Amino acid sequence: MASLLRYPCPSSSSTFTPSFITPSNPLCNLSSRQLATRNPIKCDFAEQLKVVENGKPPSSCSLPFGMEHSYPSFMTSKHLESSVNGNDTRLRIFSGTANPALAQEIACYMGLQLGKIKIKRFADGEIYVQLQESVRGCDVFLVQPTCPPANENLMELLVMIDACRRASAKNITVVMPYFGYARADRKTQGRESIAAKLVANLITEAGANRVLACDLHSGQSMGYFDIPVDHVYGQPVILDYLASKTICSDDLVVVSPDVGGVARARAFAKKLSDAPLAIVDKRRHGHNVAEVMNLIGDVKGKVAVMVDDMIDTAGTISKGAALLHQEGAREVYACTTHAVFSPPAIERLSSGLFQEVIITNTIPVLEKNYFPQLTILSVANLLGETIWRVHDDCSVGFEPYSTLGID
Repeated sequence: MASLLRYPCPSSSSTFTPSFITPSNPLCNLSSRQLATRNPIKCDFAEQLKVVENGKPPSSCSLPFGMEHSYPSFMTSKHLESSVNGNDTRLRIFSGTANPALAQEIACYMGLQLGKIKIKRFADGEIYVQLQESVRGCDVFLVQPTCPPANENLMELLVMIDACRRASAKNITVVMPYFGYARADRKTQGRESIAAKLVANLITEAGANRVLACDLHSGQSMGYFDIPVDHVYGQPVILDYLASKTICSDDLVVVSPDVGGVARARAFAKKLSDAPLAIVDKRRHGHNVAEVMNLIGDVKGKVAVMVDDMIDTAGTISKGAALLHQEGAREVYACTTHAVFSPPAIERLSSGLFQEVIITNTIPVLEKNYFPQLTILSVANLLGETIWRVHDDCSVGFEPYSTLGID
């Protein structure tokens, strides 16, 4: 399923600008009626992006699972047809400054234009937000991950919510592809704050009616919100990409980099030809400091796929990869949804431990952080389809859409 527009990143010495973020993109300039006469959900983006696999252009642009010619019926352009009939005139999508490229992809998938919004900062750092179009009685979706700089982007999101509330929006849905502060979800020592709950309260009190999040660090974070939360998993995007690679299923083993991620890795392994599971046992002595102790499971002569929700400094996953090589793993792939990439993550990931580092675009990756082993997959179609279903008051858990991993 999924979009799955993938654009593996070339080396840092080359120039890479995804064409979907440029104003000249013809798809984004078409009217709804024009969009209804063509199918923008097919491989338009992929053709424009000139996909590069590990620095080498392929012979042709294709999508996994033989989806070059059509998408499943639940991802057809019926929503674009409704836009012609005027049924979506109450839907508005606005983007903050955290990840405008992803917001543009989502809008293009949905056949809509991003809403006009003015965001600026005063000399003292205060944030100013003004909507440039009416949202009275509208269903508003604000796309803003709270990625680094987390405090800046979080405050910007709160001001955006307040602006929509005071402009008489009917419903305000916060689309957070990445939820910052999610790791502070419990007290592990005395006198600690639970910042995830605090941020959830701030978003709720600012005026949000619903939250759409992607791959929360832990499931209990949904319970911190006193408003409905739609939780989308990025797993289908990565699974589709792995399925397009020529790896024998008998050679695969899915590895959890720590005990806390066993449930995530087990679910991933089940969908990946029911591959065997291995666990890296580690001891953490402080924040962003991990020490690998031993490996539970057999990886000798196998292709190890390490699965996690995010990569921050890459200390955990790189030490785990080193252990896998010591235990005889033939190749090691790193798969994660959120690429925080705090220093020295790039040095660790590009050191030769990984055959490929597969991430999604929930967090924008700076061009200076590209390296040959990096592959970025798009979650725009996944989020766009979920937004349509939330807007249409449809269930996002029935077959076949439940196969996308949505709660």
